[in-house]
Amino acid sequence: MESFINPVLNAPLTFLLAVTFAFTVAGLVKGVVGMGLPTVAIGLLGLVMTPAQAAAILVIPSLVTNVWQLAAGPRFGVLFKRLWPLLLCACLGTWSGMAAFEGINMSWATIALGVALIAYGLLGLMSVQFSVPPRHERWLGPVIGFTTGVVTAATGIFTVPGVPYLQALDLNRDDLIQALGLNFTVATIALAGGLAHAGVLKPGVAGFSLIAMITALIGMFIGTWLRTRISPTVFRRCFFGGLLILGCHLALRGLF
Repeated sequence: MESFINPVLNAPLTFLLAVTFAFTVAGLVKGVVGMGLPTVAIGLLGLVMTPAQAAAILVIPSLVTNVWQLAAGPRFGVLFKRLWPLLLCACLGTWSGMAAFEGINMSWATIALGVALIAYGLLGLMSVQFSVPPRHERWLGPVIGFTTGVVTAATGIFTVPGVPYLQALDLNRDDLIQALGLNFTVATIALAGGLAHAGVLKPGVAGFSLIAMITALIGMFIGTWLRTRISPTVFRRCFFGGLLILGCHLALRGLF
């Protein structure tokens, strides 16, 4: 119990405020648009810690919020049968990437995080619409899954290129939200396994994860309330624009 509480009690107030702010904002974004919690949280926390440390704090709140999102849809079996090659290869990409990147200079991890946020922000602002014919899913899904896993291993986020791929499958809105929840849940479990093997996921992180989970859920509640009261188009532009600016800052900080 002491290993759970003491790290939180001994942490600087600025660190606790950073975790609280990052996950409240990330939860709010997820409540409005149905995704973005890992991306926003790790992007903001990347300003004050390494991506690996941010990813360790992310595990519990990401798992809880994505299981919630996954359980909200009625077509889990159908989606899992369709997406399992993507999900399996995402796990393999995460684990092999973490083994390959072990001991890498932290500045490169920050640069990689910045570049991933820039790419995701640009895709969102440009409103690029991809389409994947069903006949190509059999080979493209595993490729996208493995690539997303490698990006996850380097940066702690699992949106690029996995989310644009899922959006290109011509799923209806409810199926897309459930597919995103399924993808993020599996990615979180794979990331947690890799972090635990690397010795980053320690008991002392649990207290910070609990704070992160509570604030993320509060943010999601606020975001869900805001969803019908603000323009989705304006909000998405602000969201992706913010990711672009944040990504540029992180990439430049890693370089210099």
